[in-house]
Amino acid sequence: MEKLMNEKLFEEKQYVLEGLAAKESWRLFKILAEFVEGFEVLPRVYPGVTIFGSARTAPDHPDYQKAVELGKLLVKSGFSVITGGGPGIMEAANKGAAEANGYSVGLNIKLPFEQAPNPYANIKLEFRYFFVRKVMMAKYSVAFVFFPGGFGTLDEMFEVLTLVQTKKIKPVPIALVGKDFWTPLQNWFKDYLLMNNKISPKDIELFRIVETPEETLEYIKEYLWI
Repeated sequence: MEKLMNEKLFEEKQYVLEGLAAKESWRLFKILAEFVEGFEVLPRVYPGVTIFGSARTAPDHPDYQKAVELGKLLVKSGFSVITGGGPGIMEAANKGAAEANGYSVGLNIKLPFEQAPNPYANIKLEFRYFFVRKVMMAKYSVAFVFFPGGFGTLDEMFEVLTLVQTKKIKPVPIALVGKDFWTPLQNWFKDYLLMNNKISPKDIELFRIVETPEETLEYIKEYLWI
């Protein structure tokens, strides 16, 4: 019984947005502190490119190797590399950036599973709140790259697309790496969202599907006129 109660207590504590009542307004200071730390640390990494992708991608997977190479290419072209700071694609991109002696930024999120910080980020911040971390990623990035991933990657992708679509941030290059993975989603956008008047034709042009690190970098530089 005691074990079950402890497990239940842990489960309740991990739900960070539960119980935001007036008596818990002190949480706002924790949120503010995360913003302040980000605003103090991250300006020097601008211009950054934020790279997203699955935390479950193994080092022997081709996507991992692509992310390592892309991290190197971005640093050599004058960009910082920003990731969520965890394993998988995030680790790979941080590794490439660090090996190229550039800013390798890991904005880690506290999670009960999967999200142990990787060792390759030479600038590290830790967040409890997803929305604060999203602001930090968007504010100091001039481009976004999405490798294949799960719910977290898709959440970030739709967040960025929505911010650009609604003009909350200026248009930026949004690269989706992996034609086999992303083309079916693009086709769904066209066949269902566009055909049912849920998005406009120009929304399909907010991103580009690419295949290689070189193609990704070329698209970013072409978009930014570098």
